[in-house]
Amino acid sequence: MAGTFSNYLENKLLDYAFSVAAFTPAATLYIGLSTTTIADDGSNITEPTAMGYARVAITNNATNFPAASDGVKANGAAIAFAAATGDWGTITDFFISDAASGGNIYVAGALTTPKIVTEGDTPNIAINGLGLSLA
Repeated sequence: MAGTFSNYLENKLLDYAFSVAAFTPAATLYIGLSTTTIADDGSNITEPTAMGYARVAITNNATNFPAASDGVKANGAAIAFAAATGDWGTITDFFISDAASGGNIYVAGALTTPKIVTEGDTPNIAINGLGLSLA
């Protein structure tokens, strides 16, 4: 799955790099899923409601997100969602946010293959399953 940085994060990084504006990344990041295509500005997210769905909290560190290589940052640990207790619908996109709900979207992207999540499914993202880039 490839993801690109949101306008929010691109602006923060550009301001940090070129005008030395302070930016402190979140200590915990949250991986979420969407049944709609997420816009570059981080809007148009439709998360499953209830039925066991919750964003997955991940400590923002070098173990979970090792050093980038060739302009791509990947996840260094598998990411597992809770088992669905009902149908979540067809998941088409993922995102990374700085909050368990709401918050700022850092990255969003489409799944390589949309996934229909039904009761009992446990969605997961394998190690190196996310490919995050600025482009």
